[in-house]
Amino acid sequence: GFEVCSILRDDESNNLMPIIMLTAQDREEDKLRGLELGADDYITKPFNPRELVSRVRNTLMRISRNRLANPLTGLRGNIEIQSEINSRIARKETFAVLYIDLDNFKAYNDVYGFASGDRVIKLTADILKDNVSIFSSSKDFIGHIGGDDYVIITSPDKAEKIADGIIADFDKKILDLYNPEDVKRGYIVTTDRLGNNIKYPIITISIAIVTNENRVLYSYHQVSEIAAEVKRKAKSIKGSVWVKDKRR
Repeated sequence: GFEVCSILRDDESNNLMPIIMLTAQDREEDKLRGLELGADDYITKPFNPRELVSRVRNTLMRISRNRLANPLTGLRGNIEIQSEINSRIARKETFAVLYIDLDNFKAYNDVYGFASGDRVIKLTADILKDNVSIFSSSKDFIGHIGGDDYVIITSPDKAEKIADGIIADFDKKILDLYNPEDVKRGYIVTTDRLGNNIKYPIITISIAIVTNENRVLYSYHQVSEIAAEVKRKAKSIKGSVWVKDKRR
């Protein structure tokens, strides 16, 4: 069993293959060896069949979620975002969607490099998780659409508090990912295709808030279209802002 586990884990194509060891070897050292070789779980005999089924089910569920998650942030991706919004609509829940996007991120990525760009993406994800944890409940959903686009699904009474917290944290923490000279200037300089120098401000964050408080929302696609429209309004405003759709 140890040898099979080792062979499977040495092949990267098997990274997401769930492995559960069920064995009579119940020494602590054996268990640690199995887990260190890459087993997802280690069960010793005699075993409870109900417990075994539960552990298998939980492992499969976790692996399935990992396949759907964004590999950089670990946040859930487009398929789960769409499913979450549609399921809340089907249950006739009142909810709010925060559509979050970064401003001037591409210019930062071009000047500082993709590794630094990844740090910005991870920082943003951490800020979102921190603020949802502070202001909201375990029912809330955080997703990563891709690139520098994110989604939070929460209750309407918490949406603005979460948005305010995200903006305050982001505007403070993003400065740590810039050189002191660029922070002092308040912008970075890059060139366009014609070789002209262009100034880009420090990255800011724009948040569009869409709710079904005052209007009926029918589908994920409708929510997405409204959020994109409101986000364009937010991005037209200088600095980090949130804009809420209040139309009926």
